[in-house]
Amino acid sequence: MPASNTHLLSTLIRECAHPLPDIEGADLAPLLERIGGARVVLLGEATHGTAEFYDMRARITQELIRHHGFGMVAVEADWPDAARIDRFVRHLPPGPPDEAAAFTRFPTWMWRNEQVHRFSEWLREWNGAVEDPVNQVSFHGLDLYSLYTSIEAVLRYLDEVDPDAARLARHRYGCLMPWERDPADYGAAALAGQYRVCEGQVVAMLGDMLQRRLDYARHDGDRFLDAVQNARLVANAERYYRVMYYGSVASWNLRDKHMFDTLAQLLEERNSETRVVVWEHNSHVGDATATEMGARGEHNVGSLCRAAFGPDAYLVGFGTDHGTVAAASDWGAPMEFKEIRPAHRDSYERLCHETGIAAFTLALRDPHRAELRSELEPPRLERAIGVIYRPESELQSHYFHASLPRQFDEYVWFDRTSAVSPLGALVGAGLPETWPFGL
Repeated sequence: MPASNTHLLSTLIRECAHPLPDIEGADLAPLLERIGGARVVLLGEATHGTAEFYDMRARITQELIRHHGFGMVAVEADWPDAARIDRFVRHLPPGPPDEAAAFTRFPTWMWRNEQVHRFSEWLREWNGAVEDPVNQVSFHGLDLYSLYTSIEAVLRYLDEVDPDAARLARHRYGCLMPWERDPADYGAAALAGQYRVCEGQVVAMLGDMLQRRLDYARHDGDRFLDAVQNARLVANAERYYRVMYYGSVASWNLRDKHMFDTLAQLLEERNSETRVVVWEHNSHVGDATATEMGARGEHNVGSLCRAAFGPDAYLVGFGTDHGTVAAASDWGAPMEFKEIRPAHRDSYERLCHETGIAAFTLALRDPHRAELRSELEPPRLERAIGVIYRPESELQSHYFHASLPRQFDEYVWFDRTSAVSPLGALVGAGLPETWPFGL
């Protein structure tokens, strides 16, 4: 892109941006007014390890809860782990002593960090002042990686309410148990015909629980919802680990459809007035049809929400130019604090950096100047850093083409960012047994 065009676009962004002097003291009234009556607000992040993204999402969520009646937070985390935070923030009894500790699976720093700790404490305090438990704000995980933790949760529940069904469940889920150390190996073996496919057994278990919904729900509606969601997760995770070997499109679509279906189920279980904030990576909350993902046949939570909720879904992306990030070099490798390279010259991030503004929000659905959308609409590079960051191959590994104003309704920019602060393994020592991160 010619330097003159870059300068003109950066100038246009600067004229339309709403500066953020700091996160805690920022005036969010313009952003909240643009969100308006949206029922689903999706807050993204350009990395899985940046403190400013977590803190800003927390600040926006707090304002939506305080002043706009939002009643749920749903995040890109496994259902059983998030359930521990939900019990903590809603002052519910802790889980059984043998329940697995929350967020101990790679990448632990993604949710087991000081930023989430502070938000959890705030949410617990907020709910403590709510007289009717029905009106407390709940916290839920949307993801499907917790195959074996979810199996254990279903078995614990059925042991209490229906021992005969528990024995049947152990038999059915036993098909998956040889692969507990690495569920991906199950998918490889099943695909190669070296092991029987377990789909029938896990789907049958979910069907049985749904058929007995009324009987089970009499014991405790919330606990039944938790158990049936774990059973649904097992069924979808079994399929996920099989289809991942067919290619990234099939596995990506199954995972995001599971997350969207979980979100829709949560809204249905509450009531028609419930409003929810979603925390996920930009790649999940930004509309896939506006990126090269859509050209590959991929959908995501953002595109599914727009299709289902129309303008009542408000999609917010986040970006940065440089700083530090918590990430690993390979899947399962140790976390490192890595330097983020300055943005590529042909990227949206470079345009934002050239504004000279340290932090801002930028309306894209209804911008201050109408030409902003048309000028930014031609696809450009956009950066995405997940739990893995490889700066040595950044262009190939972390950039993709997108149309920013079609991808998001709003963009939040922090020019320089810093890594999240991971919590130590024994952070729960001395804290109440309800503390969700204790070991």
